[in-house]
Amino acid sequence: MRDIFEELFANQPLDPMEAARRGMRQNARRRFYAAASTRPEEGGYAVLLDGRIVRTPARHALAAPSEALAEAIAAEWEGQGEMIDPAKMPLTRLANTIIDGVTKSIDAVTAEIEKYLATDLLFYRAEGPDRLVARQRELWDAILAWARITLGARFELVEGVIHIAQPEQSLRTAARAIPRDPWRLGAVHAVTTLTGSALIALALAQGAIDVDAAWAAAHVDEDWNMELWGRDEIALERRAFRFAEMQAAATALRLA
Repeated sequence: MRDIFEELFANQPLDPMEAARRGMRQNARRRFYAAASTRPEEGGYAVLLDGRIVRTPARHALAAPSEALAEAIAAEWEGQGEMIDPAKMPLTRLANTIIDGVTKSIDAVTAEIEKYLATDLLFYRAEGPDRLVARQRELWDAILAWARITLGARFELVEGVIHIAQPEQSLRTAARAIPRDPWRLGAVHAVTTLTGSALIALALAQGAIDVDAAWAAAHVDEDWNMELWGRDEIALERRAFRFAEMQAAATALRLA
């Protein structure tokens, strides 16, 4: 089982966008177990296949901090058919990334989220047309209002893509909302890189918005372009894969 598992999930990148690109390339293997389950272990709940603890690519136990989250991971394994398809196991991939990577890189992951915060998607507004401007305002201003009222962080906006420096006090204040727990931190990092917005990720983590609202806010410009120029099936397939990654992160935030 070790060789098969490592072949399926080894060398996963921390960046979920790169994980999504790799996941689009099929790496299926025949199912080698009858049933997936969970059981309490020291510090959490382990995922088991036919009674044996699953190991991450780095040989750590695939275990979650809550029973509900472990059961959600096990459900991905239980839901596999004759072939194991890693592309349909976003929560397992996220768990591997958190266990093998985030837990030993708390400061580095936090710093990367802070970099996104300094140039957040929500700060840079379209100059036109009016409908796009209105749509950005509708979906983004509420998140900025949440940051101002709940986090105490006020940010500057600009039209176009020329960099605008944000108040250092606001950046420090908002950064304090980044979780230090590795599971929640890993999930926030995943949402940040998938959306291009640390503020969207933090709002989702704190329950200010749900995953659908977060996804819509992150894709205002993309949706606008699709309305103008039509839909590309390959792009839609990639987008569906990324949304599965987003849902996995939201599940981790809810159940960790």
